[in-house]
Amino acid sequence: MKAAQITEFGGPDVMKYVDVADPTPGEGEAVVRIEAAGVNFTDVYSRQGVNPGPPLPRIIGVEGAGVVQSVGPGVTEVQVGDAVTYCTAPGTYAELAIVPAWRLIKRPSGVDAKAGAAAILQGMTAHYLCHSTYPVQKGDRVIVHAGAGGMGLLLTQMIKRLGGYVFSTVSTEDKAELSKGAGADHVILYTKQDFAEEIKKATDGEGVNAVYDGVGKTTFNQSIASLGRRGHMVLYGAASGAPDPISPSILGSGSLSLTRPGLGDYTVNRAELEKRAGDVLGWVNSGELKLKISEEFPLSDAPEAHRRLESRATTGKLLLIP
Repeated sequence: MKAAQITEFGGPDVMKYVDVADPTPGEGEAVVRIEAAGVNFTDVYSRQGVNPGPPLPRIIGVEGAGVVQSVGPGVTEVQVGDAVTYCTAPGTYAELAIVPAWRLIKRPSGVDAKAGAAAILQGMTAHYLCHSTYPVQKGDRVIVHAGAGGMGLLLTQMIKRLGGYVFSTVSTEDKAELSKGAGADHVILYTKQDFAEEIKKATDGEGVNAVYDGVGKTTFNQSIASLGRRGHMVLYGAASGAPDPISPSILGSGSLSLTRPGLGDYTVNRAELEKRAGDVLGWVNSGELKLKISEEFPLSDAPEAHRRLESRATTGKLLLIP
């Protein structure tokens, strides 16, 4: 099979389009023929060697959708021919991927492979962020950074579904329109405005209940400054790099909370996985949750997809098509 493989850590060009052996499923495993793979910042971290993972050589990518080609002994969750989607199992930048069968979710008939690959990781991340990490209540005011990205668009829609008020931050007027289209109530161009000052003005100095921050270094301190009393700083990513270390005492002004959640800890068993995935795919299938797939690349162009993602000039979701 063909795959985008790395034999060393580094920039986008360390990914090479090569022939590798077809995988064989073991106990509790299935082989999925990948029809679409999601491109995510966690893939960038894996390529750079920041994320732990399988030894080199490594096929990165943790989000994919396709059809079950074969199953190993003891598999009960899926069978050959099932249309599935999944995330948090490595190796999706390939024509075939081996996956723990319990991680596979059958796609509704109205959700094709591209939609499945665009929705499952970011959709479930958005789900746990606003339903579990900081459960949004009606009337809560929150910040969603990178409001026009794939995550930002999905998270905004879910928060609005829960009755929250969304401040989003974006870099351009075009991105502002996309964010508004997803339901954002107040969009701030961080390239022209200090978003913490804008938040304080808009809330009469009270601040927000929570900040959902996947950007990290360039937004972290101002995100903390935007929180109101007993506010929650939810740092779920670091697209701009890891924030500088802080003293816990900074949280004492306002009895603030800081957490660094990850999807794996919110999908720890089959029941929790099926609940989150079922909600996300059900909303996509019904049209309640809108996806924006902005760019598709052949698998052989994985380096270019990473360059585009890292430029932070993209909107919506990027996909690789084997």
